[in-house]
Amino acid sequence: MKTVFQKKKLANGATYITVPQDHTASATIIVGFPVGSRYEEERINGISHFIEHLMFKGTKRRPTSKDITEEIDGVGAEWNAFTSKEWTVYYIKIDSNKLLLAADLLEDMLFHSLFDTKEFEREKGVINEELRMYEDTPTRTVQEEFEIIMHEGSPLGYRIGGTPEIINALTRKDMVTYRDRFYHHDKMVVAVAGNYTDKQSAAIASLFGKGRKKGVMPAFKKSVPAASKERVHLKFKQTDQVHIALGFPAYKKGDPRVPALALLQSIMGGSMSSRLFVEVREKRGLAYRVRTDIETYRDCGNTYIHAGLHTERIDEALRVIVDELRKVAKKGVTAKELAYAKGNVRGSMILALEDSSTVAQMFLEQQLLVGKVRTPEEKLSEYEAVTREDIQKVAAEVFDFTKAKLAVIGPFETPERFESFLAE
Repeated sequence: MKTVFQKKKLANGATYITVPQDHTASATIIVGFPVGSRYEEERINGISHFIEHLMFKGTKRRPTSKDITEEIDGVGAEWNAFTSKEWTVYYIKIDSNKLLLAADLLEDMLFHSLFDTKEFEREKGVINEELRMYEDTPTRTVQEEFEIIMHEGSPLGYRIGGTPEIINALTRKDMVTYRDRFYHHDKMVVAVAGNYTDKQSAAIASLFGKGRKKGVMPAFKKSVPAASKERVHLKFKQTDQVHIALGFPAYKKGDPRVPALALLQSIMGGSMSSRLFVEVREKRGLAYRVRTDIETYRDCGNTYIHAGLHTERIDEALRVIVDELRKVAKKGVTAKELAYAKGNVRGSMILALEDSSTVAQMFLEQQLLVGKVRTPEEKLSEYEAVTREDIQKVAAEVFDFTKAKLAVIGPFETPERFESFLAE
């Protein structure tokens, strides 16, 4: 496995990355901007996500959303966009013969959208229904609640989609002002992966190299994870299943300890043979789903365990989870577990590299948020270099219960019953 890529600056300052993949008949073009909910003021929380929606609602050459969607759907392409806390991305995966159509569509949407007033008001209803859908999905919501308590006092703790009250109060002027503040050519990253020709690549570079919209990227407010005194964040919801997210501050994006943390995460809850899955689900039947995850940001990060648990057995499940975390912090992992985790990461990455959209996003994210790109082979070499000692050191650093936070969604009135699980 050897991944080749090229990276260059376009005439307008945009970064252009190409990753050829001859084994596929598709290609993906993805465009990203380094803006998300952490750059928002509370009054306009959710505006980054709202703008993403409006980009699909009509341009000068394609006046309606139907004009856009018919062109994309008419060639069977996969297309979407997403907003996170630090970046916003738009992409189209398409038959490689139609790649220039995808490029033209994205460029048109991103820099020539109308932001029609009627569409703007109509889309408020769509976004509010999306927010309600998430609200009724505690599997997702509990992770959001955890980040609210972990990053309290910082925009990093804002909800990406905002709230219905804020969305309803936004104006078209708010949208245009925010877009013009962040959607600059020289901050944009464009990535193409898949089976493309040199002629197609040159045409895309010319298309996205147009324009001179430059600007200074506003600074974000730094977060101090776990700085708030609140340890347990309880959201009352009358459910038969309780959802928890137990987590700790961890490392920022690009920190050299992240590979060790990722392998630790794999060992603890990254698969059906991981420690927590076996102890919580297989041995005791306390959960259907239990897993661990990592979030890395520009200035900080966190790791957390998420589980959906029966209301009457939540105490038992939390005791098992906490015991396993303390155990690995004290005793580390076995050589067999480490070898397994490395094999798991390698295999997962090899499968991911089969997909042009995954590859394009992998390269774009690194450039957009870290400012440099490492190939999958370089990343794998970092994982291979991790030792058992590295993992135990990371486990001891991260699983510090003086900094732990717990988010709970379920039929409980007070958080006090859960505080004992976070005792030192």
